Amino acid sequence: MSGILKNKVAIITGASRGMGKAFALKFAEEGAKLLLTTTNLQRAQGTANEVKAKGGEVAIVEADISHEDAGEKIAEKVMKQYGRVDILVNNAAIWYGINAQPWDHWTVKEWDQMFVVNVRGTWVVCKAIAPLMVKQKKGKIINIASNVARVPAAQLFLPYACTKGAVYILTHALARALGPSGINVNAVAPGYVATEASLAQTNSEKIFGVATGEQSIHERLQPTDPVGAVLFLASPTADMISGQTIYIDGGTVMI
Repeated sequence: MSGILKNKVAIITGASRGMGKAFALKFAEEGAKLLLTTTNLQRAQGTANEVKAKGGEVAIVEADISHEDAGEKIAEKVMKQYGRVDILVNNAAIWYGINAQPWDHWTVKEWDQMFVVNVRGTWVVCKAIAPLMVKQKKGKIINIASNVARVPAAQLFLPYACTKGAVYILTHALARALGPSGINVNAVAPGYVATEASLAQTNSEKIFGVATGEQSIHERLQPTDPVGAVLFLASPTADMISGQTIYIDGGTVMI
């Protein structure tokens, strides 16, 4: 443990399981004070207990980012709890319960649900938290995108892939808009990661076979694999990096 985030305040959305939980545990190890957002308090409490077991400081706020007021709710909680915010990791997204299917089999309801959470929800949280960072003239925003927008599997997860494509654009736009205020905005784009959500999908083993076959490194991605990149972007060592996307996908997408 280097303590690279010592005394930094970090908000991690959707932190009760999967990659969000992995981010929370590593950030706690590195000294960050955490605010975890969740739609399931019981599950998030399990993550919080693990953070506390590592000696970390953590608070939880129940906030569904599909609701317009969720951003302000998160902002109020972080200021009341810690009085500042240094890092925002936008991890919350609809992925659990999605199964691969042809591009024209999706319903309008499924499209709308994914866009409301994955795109609008991310923007809503940024809209509420960025002004707090602007006042400090410093902050790091890391959006969790996906390589699915850049690989053949996009046709099988089309609405999800489109939402993550939108996250790329949001990242670039906010990097331009917030850079003059000293705020870095970047994205991390994992491949097909062995989270609970992925493992629960129909034909997940077949999908993993295809995904790892497309990778340069033929190993299944784990929830801890994107942690290093997110930690790097949140740290002072990345102070001059903004508007970038780092792919954590075993060498599938190469730019």
